[in-house]
Amino acid sequence: MTITTPTPEPMPEDVTRGLAALERHLAEQVPAVASVRPVEAEGQTRRVRRLRAEVAEAHLLAGLQDDDAPLMLDTAKVRKRRKAAREAARLHELGQDPAMRAFQAARMRRVLVAAGMVSLTLALAWSTAGVQVFAADRAPAWSPSWVFAWLVEPFMSLALLVVVGARAYLATQGAPITSRSLVRIEWLFLALTLGMNAWPYLPSVAETFSLSRLVLHILGPIVAVAVVTALPIILAAFTRLDHGHTGREAGNPLTGPEYRPNAAVGHPSDPPDGNPATAVLTTHVRHLITAGELPARPSAAAIRRELRCGMDIARALRDALARGEADR
Repeated sequence: MTITTPTPEPMPEDVTRGLAALERHLAEQVPAVASVRPVEAEGQTRRVRRLRAEVAEAHLLAGLQDDDAPLMLDTAKVRKRRKAAREAARLHELGQDPAMRAFQAARMRRVLVAAGMVSLTLALAWSTAGVQVFAADRAPAWSPSWVFAWLVEPFMSLALLVVVGARAYLATQGAPITSRSLVRIEWLFLALTLGMNAWPYLPSVAETFSLSRLVLHILGPIVAVAVVTALPIILAAFTRLDHGHTGREAGNPLTGPEYRPNAAVGHPSDPPDGNPATAVLTTHVRHLITAGELPARPSAAAIRRELRCGMDIARALRDALARGEADR
């Protein structure tokens, strides 16, 4: 049997002596700590702290450089290129749309017609001086004959522009004028303009012949002749454009009739399959003949090749043209 002896309760003197001993021990340790701390603090210069920060940064970078996540992000330049490529692809797709192609063709046709009419106007204005010299016939300056000579070319030019402008506008609307009378009127005005410009400078008329002066004075009429000749041919080519529309009317000469199987035809003068647009097609074929795209008496095969229509329709158009020539 173990007998435990109770621990005596400390007296206040004992507590006082313990606190005093603890204070002495702490007082002995303070000088040692104070002597160590300044030694450690002496090496902590700015260069050491900067180098320690660089080393710590290098360790962090070494751990992060194997991560490919930043390489998967698109830079601003990549996003700009991708946006431009996507825009180009959409513009190309839009350019293949039949409606967009028709819009581009119509816009280009208007630009060409406007440029042709401006060129024709400037060419006729250029020839005004030459016509005035011819019409004045050496009249004194500012005399009535000299003044009225300036009006000869303008009223001829206005008449010519009326004819050419009407033909150009109606051709853009799919209803070209194929009247030979208008063509003769155009050539009459152009021949008069060319003759009056060239006459005073011909070798047998001019006192001192100069080839350069002759060329400069006939340049305006020659450009006018070129515009008047080329514009109907260009517009006729625009009327035969096929923009790829589906379900379009066969008689629309602006896009060209779509090829379809032969239909039953009653009388050659009747429109094939009851379509009243045959008259428009016949007019269009006459315009192609005038423009030189078809011979004077085209065969059914030539008509079918140009209009891309059925053979029965081509035969009906050929017979209608033949009947029209016989009626004349």
